Amino acid sequence: MNQTALNNLRLELSIKAKNGIDFILSASFIWFSIAWVWTLPTSSYNKSVLTFIVGGLMLPLALLLSRILKTDWKVKDNPLQPLGLWLNFAQLFYFPFLIFILIKQPEYFVMTYAIITGAHFFPYAWFYNEKSYAILAGMISIGSMLLGILLSSRNMFYIPIYTGLALLILSLWNGFSYRQKKKKCKNRKRDFN
Repeated sequence: MNQTALNNLRLELSIKAKNGIDFILSASFIWFSIAWVWTLPTSSYNKSVLTFIVGGLMLPLALLLSRILKTDWKVKDNPLQPLGLWLNFAQLFYFPFLIFILIKQPEYFVMTYAIITGAHFFPYAWFYNEKSYAILAGMISIGSMLLGILLSSRNMFYIPIYTGLALLILSLWNGFSYRQKKKKCKNRKRDFN
C-alpha cells in the first residue's frame, strides 16, 4: 500500500467518524460529571470508586451522541477501521497502575485517570491525521500532572474540570477540522458518504 492509499483510508475514517467527536463530547460530559463527584463530602477512595462508575457511562453516551451526530463507528471495507478499537483498548493496560493508585494513594486517582485519558488520545493524531489529538494529549496529561502537584487534595476537582474543558476544546477543534476535510473532498469530487 502506498502513502496516498493509506492517507485516503485515514481520510475516509476521519470523515465518516467525524474525527471521533461523539467519543470526545461524551468524554467531556463524563469528565464534568467526575468533577462533581470530586466535590462530594466523602473520602478520596469513595470518590475514586464513583469515578469508575461514572466512567462506565462513556460508551452508552458515545453511542447516543453517535446517533445524534450521525457518525459511523464501523467503516466497512476500510482495513484501518479495527485499529481505532485496538487503540482504545490499549488504555486498559494502564488500569493496573490506576488500581494501584486507588489502593495506595486515592487522593491522586483523578489525576492519574486524567493523565491516562489524555495520553491515550495521542495515537489518534495519526489515526485521523489530526494534530489536535497530539496537542491535547500532551496538554491533558502534563496539565493534569501539574495540577495534581500544585493542588491540595480537597481541590482535586479542578483536574476533571480542566480535562473536561480540554476535551470540549478538542471536540470543537475536531468538528471544525471535519468540516474542512469534508469541504476539500467535495472540491476534489471525492465523497465518503
